[in-house]
Amino acid sequence: MFWNPARSLAPLSRLWRTLAFRLTAGYALAGLFLVFFSIASLYLVLVRELDKSTDLFLADKVHVLRTMLRDRPSDEDALHEEIVLESAARRYEQFYIRLEDQQNKTLLMTPGMAAQLDLAQLADRTRTHLDHTIETTGRDGKSFRVISTSAPVGSPVTGTDTLLIAVDVSQKEALLARYRFWFWVVLLATLITFPLIGYQIARQGIRPVEEMATAARNISSTNLRVRIHPEGYPFELASLAGTFNQMLDRLEESFERISRFSADIAHDLRTPVNIIRGEAEVALARARTVEEYREVLDSSLEEAVRLSDLIGDLLFLARAESPLNELSRERVNAIELLIAVRDYYEASAASRHISLGLVEGAEPLLVDLDRSLMLRAVSNLVSNAIAHTGPGGAVTLRAASEPNSIRIEVSDTGVGIPAEALPRVFDRFFRVDPSRSKVSGGTGLGLAIVQSILALHGGSAEITSQLGQGTLVTLRIPA
Repeated sequence: MFWNPARSLAPLSRLWRTLAFRLTAGYALAGLFLVFFSIASLYLVLVRELDKSTDLFLADKVHVLRTMLRDRPSDEDALHEEIVLESAARRYEQFYIRLEDQQNKTLLMTPGMAAQLDLAQLADRTRTHLDHTIETTGRDGKSFRVISTSAPVGSPVTGTDTLLIAVDVSQKEALLARYRFWFWVVLLATLITFPLIGYQIARQGIRPVEEMATAARNISSTNLRVRIHPEGYPFELASLAGTFNQMLDRLEESFERISRFSADIAHDLRTPVNIIRGEAEVALARARTVEEYREVLDSSLEEAVRLSDLIGDLLFLARAESPLNELSRERVNAIELLIAVRDYYEASAASRHISLGLVEGAEPLLVDLDRSLMLRAVSNLVSNAIAHTGPGGAVTLRAASEPNSIRIEVSDTGVGIPAEALPRVFDRFFRVDPSRSKVSGGTGLGLAIVQSILALHGGSAEITSQLGQGTLVTLRIPA
């Protein structure tokens, strides 16, 4: 078998696409970088401070010896104690001093200095770095920091000696070596522990997301009651869970409305079809007279017209909800539009002994709208008002101007609508009268069409009613 790189990398590719892995990798890399940067910074500060303390020690020795050579050049005991005896008394961080005259003759030198350092080589190096600290390695591998400087002798000056001072810094080097060792230990521990901790944090952080995914997988057209309980979630995820629940509420409501809508369509389409079929079957059961056939045809035609109107209303609602639907707007006087509706329904209202009136304003109310659609909306309202108002009642139309809209009102003194039915009157096929009679309910699409037309215009439709006193429908169209 041959090794397939693509197949070998596939699990890693799938792992990288998981949110938990990406969060874990981010936590681990960020933590590793932070620890590395912190420890490295502390290491550099420690190195600088150790070098600084050694340089200050060398500068202090140079200052003491220069002062002694300037002020007490003949005090050999003091020089001997400072150069020979003091270093021998130290156990750690020993230092070595050599004092030469102008002829490079050694006057005083700390015991063991020649055994620790190659003085000839050191003299060549320090000659080019006078008064500057340099680093060197002794004969046995120890590290030293060395400074060479001139020292005037006497006051007034009678000559110039040369001071060579070397400090053993091997103890400090060992300290830095131990620091570097623990540096890598801490870094390795960070590399191991941070991914584990980061993975736990990531898993805890994405737990609400997994619960949402589980809830989404359990949702179907028959199971829309699943909800997420955001208690204990972070604010951002709690807000997301709340939005998700609101979406499910809207979906559940939409499915319920679709179910009711489908049932109502089936009922309203089945009724006229069954009537037509029944009358046809009765007519064909035996021979009948021409007059009887005419009655059957008249009844069938009436049901066919009702069926055609219902289908037309459904097609209108479907087109109205299409996002591609466009309005044919024109500048219309709202008062003239109401006059046209009143004139059309005046005879129908008079035949039912109902007063149909219009409250006209003093000035025209101009608004941009689709004249044919708005005529249909107001006509539906007037038709409903006449159908639900008894003899002797009144239906009134009025229009008025508001700061940002034109208000059209259709009111009646009819039977009114129960308060519990008001929230649903704009639903399709909803009828206050459950008997679904032609007189009391029609197709149940009139107010749904009104609301769709107002929505197309960016407006709104509102209804208020009291049983036995009448109903008021208010349309608001943006001016």
